[in-house]
Amino acid sequence: MRSIAGTHDDSAAWDVARPQRTGRVAGVDMAGFRVPGPLVGGLRVVPHPAVMLILEFGASRPVLEADSGRRHGGSLVAGPGFGAGGGVRAWGEQVECVQVRLSPVVAGTVLGARPAELAGSPVSLDDLWGREASRMREQLREIPSWEDRFVFMDRLLARRLEARSPVDPAVAWAWNRIVVGKGLVRIDDLAAELGWSRKRLWSRFHANIGLPPKGAAKLVRFDHAVHRLIAGESAAQVAADGGYCDQSHLHRDVMAFTGTTPATVLREPFLTVDDRAWPTGPDSVSSV
Repeated sequence: MRSIAGTHDDSAAWDVARPQRTGRVAGVDMAGFRVPGPLVGGLRVVPHPAVMLILEFGASRPVLEADSGRRHGGSLVAGPGFGAGGGVRAWGEQVECVQVRLSPVVAGTVLGARPAELAGSPVSLDDLWGREASRMREQLREIPSWEDRFVFMDRLLARRLEARSPVDPAVAWAWNRIVVGKGLVRIDDLAAELGWSRKRLWSRFHANIGLPPKGAAKLVRFDHAVHRLIAGESAAQVAADGGYCDQSHLHRDVMAFTGTTPATVLREPFLTVDDRAWPTGPDSVSSV
């Protein structure tokens, strides 16, 4: 594991583990986290174009809290773009968990619930998987090493994938085009290439991915842009390359997704940890 000093307080260090081997399921990535100290001030959740699965097994349960005051504790699943607006924060102490990022193309098959059913608030994994979620927590707690935990999760996800029907191939193709194009894809062009109406593409895509095509493209574009900002590139260059009209357009997008400015988002601990937990960078958005 690698230790990463906490941004808010040096006592809140993050231990981050990554799998040493590539998993068997395309469109799935994992990281392990141990946070021995408190997350002072909470950790702002920054949206990402993937379905997020958190399976905790530590001494205490992490908690996600929204601006509304609503709290979600323990193992959970959240749809792509969760945390938009910057109003969701994570709290916890003595937390250990495996976080899985699933491409929306495979998420519905693996989870047994389509991303559209996960839009908005996170869903408790206990509600989604019942007793299996409790058994998984117990097994992860008994496994001594992170690498063995990743192998356990990989086998579980592969087994669940094999047992269910895949997503609509046309929708998967459209999602992959958006990812490969870094969000710079005209939705009318996607519909035309599929031979669909724009309305049909919107309906099928939203039902399978959990976002409308334009919203998905905007989220993917934001993800690339914010990681380039974190890497030290200028806002002007990021805006010019990222398909934004100007820096003001980039500023509005970052504000809409994070609730803060491009200058402030550089100091977000979620993105500091994100860069180390998912080291392949902004080009790692999952396609299948």
